[in-house]
Amino acid sequence: MYKVGITGGIGSGKSSVCSLLAAYGVPVYDSDAEAKRLMEQSVDLREALCEAFGEECYSVQGLNRAYLASKVFGDAEQLQRLNSIVHPAVRADFAAWAESQRAPYVVLESAILFESGFNNEVDTTLAVLAPLEERIRRTMERDNADRESVMRRIGHQLSDDELHRLSNNSIVNIRRDYLESDVEQLHKKLLYEANR
Repeated sequence: MYKVGITGGIGSGKSSVCSLLAAYGVPVYDSDAEAKRLMEQSVDLREALCEAFGEECYSVQGLNRAYLASKVFGDAEQLQRLNSIVHPAVRADFAAWAESQRAPYVVLESAILFESGFNNEVDTTLAVLAPLEERIRRTMERDNADRESVMRRIGHQLSDDELHRLSNNSIVNIRRDYLESDVEQLHKKLLYEANR
């Protein structure tokens, strides 16, 4: 199974690229959503998180996100500890999911593709890029957030220059009609690579 890792900073439009590929019948694994699902449903993950961060990680409602966030926020060591528990579970889940698919290729969507090492789980990588002001505007509109908080979030991510350098391919997302055309070409290219 040919695996494609797609990443991009906040407001770049990586989810738009993934949804356009999904419209062509390409299976997409959203690593962020699947990590949340695994943290809710996996007994092993639950036990590991409680052991590392305390029983308060879960309540009767399920995963206590606010508590867990408070334990790792601003603490690089604790965040690393959390990631060392969650990422291997996501990796294994993605591998099993990818093998069960019946398409020429699959997509792994991840905002932290390189930071998490998920790039090692795929055959090729694609960065979705967009001008900084456009990313800020989109994120402010989408999340109803102020500029300062959006800038803070962008500051914690790899820059577009770094993503471009690290990735095998890039798409610049400025306008929807251009993006649709670019994704159509990308899909053809990926089909060709997958069938080689």
